[in-house]
Amino acid sequence: VQLVESGGGLVQPGGSLRLSCAASGFTFSDVTMSWVRQAPGKGIEWVSSIDSHGARAWYEDSVNGRFTLSRDNHKNTLYLQMNSLKPEDTALYYCATDGAGQNRGQGTQVTVSS
Repeated sequence: VQLVESGGGLVQPGGSLRLSCAASGFTFSDVTMSWVRQAPGKGIEWVSSIDSHGARAWYEDSVNGRFTLSRDNHKNTLYLQMNSLKPEDTALYYCATDGAGQNRGQGTQVTVSS
């Protein structure tokens, strides 16, 4: 299993970023996928999950309405569109094959700061 995240960066509060996760080594279209994050000094936090078909997504309360999770099963790629970013969204973001983030990639850093 290989998961490679990209798209992070430094953004001002209120800004947007789109994270991508390229997956390989497993049948991507069979798996519910998730994003988790880890803020400095804190544990892994679940952010969002999407079912294998991309028909239904679930969001942690603090990001609901601001983040949108999607997937392209033809490209084996997972996306996280993040809008109205807040400083408290600053974290290392990982895509994962499980909601606890035990099987995750190397992560991409998102920093929200003015």
